[in-house]
Amino acid sequence: MTSRIAHSHTPRLVLVTGPSGAGRSTALNALEDLGFETIDNIPIRLIPRLLDPQISARSVALGIDVRNRDFSVDALTQIMAEIAALSGQAPELLYLDATLEMLLRRYSETRRRHPLAPDGTPQMGIEQELAVLGPLRATATWLIETTTLSPHDLRAELHAAFAAEDDQSLALSIQSFSFKRGLPRGADQVFDCRFLINPHWQEDLRPLTGQSQRIVDFISKDDHFDPFLDQVSELLLFQLPAMQEEGKAHALIAFGCTGGKHRSVVVTELVSARLADAGWRVSIRHKELERRARDAAGVEATKWSANP
Repeated sequence: MTSRIAHSHTPRLVLVTGPSGAGRSTALNALEDLGFETIDNIPIRLIPRLLDPQISARSVALGIDVRNRDFSVDALTQIMAEIAALSGQAPELLYLDATLEMLLRRYSETRRRHPLAPDGTPQMGIEQELAVLGPLRATATWLIETTTLSPHDLRAELHAAFAAEDDQSLALSIQSFSFKRGLPRGADQVFDCRFLINPHWQEDLRPLTGQSQRIVDFISKDDHFDPFLDQVSELLLFQLPAMQEEGKAHALIAFGCTGGKHRSVVVTELVSARLADAGWRVSIRHKELERRARDAAGVEATKWSANP
């Protein structure tokens, strides 16, 4: 996923789309808070008019709804190409996604019929919507998976990616995860931490997480730990400037271990600190710790509006 990202003084045009319930309304509100002029459900044919500097010199975020009468992937792709040719700056496509199960759950909370299947089940409508949007997802500049994100988490992701900052355009998301639950969707690079000594087998350490100093101290005794930390950090510090020069807007770096609780959390924290010390803009997530916290509290995932 690449894009031509301008510095913060240059207005940006961000097209926000994704299936109903993935968080488009939340994303548009977050971008508005960041200074974007936001417009939802805009007909595709009207998008080029927003290039007129007399209309808006601010960055603009547009909500694109598959249910608009004039929506089609071909039409949107053509408009984006025309904008790039006229302005010399390609629009950015932000695609918000979630699993079918989560989309159904969020949509059911609205107790509304899905417009793409008014006489059918919500699942039929969502599946049709996902099929239509598939080509856009594959070419998105920004792909954010919201299945395990709260609205607050999504706002944090967007702030890391879109907050104005003149001296840096590449935003980094660094995540820890559990291999048992699969690879993070959209990860640019994945590092396996399972070769490091595992605190899980120490009864007194098992309940702790990688955010505990005792776990850090335990894992750091592994002879492989320091060389691994040094080499991964050096690799990323070597790659990131080239990624930025190439025009990459966002990079997701993931560190995994078996349970996503100890080793991957430690490495994520320490690598993130090194990159931040080097001046990179970093956001951190611990996917398994977030899931465990929700389960322990007995709280269902925060409700999302399925309204586009």
